[in-house]
Amino acid sequence: MAVLIIALFMFGRAFGGQISPAGLWKTVDDKTHKTRGLVRIFEKDGAFFGRIEKTFDAKEATERCIKCEGERHDQPIVGLTILRDMKKRESDYGGGDILDPETGTVYRCKMTLDDGGRRLVVRGFIGISLLGRSQTWTREE
Repeated sequence: MAVLIIALFMFGRAFGGQISPAGLWKTVDDKTHKTRGLVRIFEKDGAFFGRIEKTFDAKEATERCIKCEGERHDQPIVGLTILRDMKKRESDYGGGDILDPETGTVYRCKMTLDDGGRRLVVRGFIGISLLGRSQTWTREE
């Protein structure tokens, strides 16, 4: 499988193809720096969305987003769409938002692919990008 991914990556690069954020990404907890879960990013109608596919915390596996508002209120954490409406810009992706399920807070979001598409820097912020925090996700597939 890894050989196929590398081959497809090299083929896309050789012919001017773009690397996409679509795929499975491993996330890391900001506080503990331990692997937190897996987020599946997918494209729909020209925008990218991300859904929590797995958590490595047994307690979280059964939790619901009680602090979320609107359609995401009281939804299971696993399966929850946390990243919405991200669109390709010149060198990054933006225009959408990201949800912190622990607090129910929705932040504006910016994403940048790094290291040949193997890492994704995800920045959530309020107002301007300087007022926020970043996480680096690593590609699983």
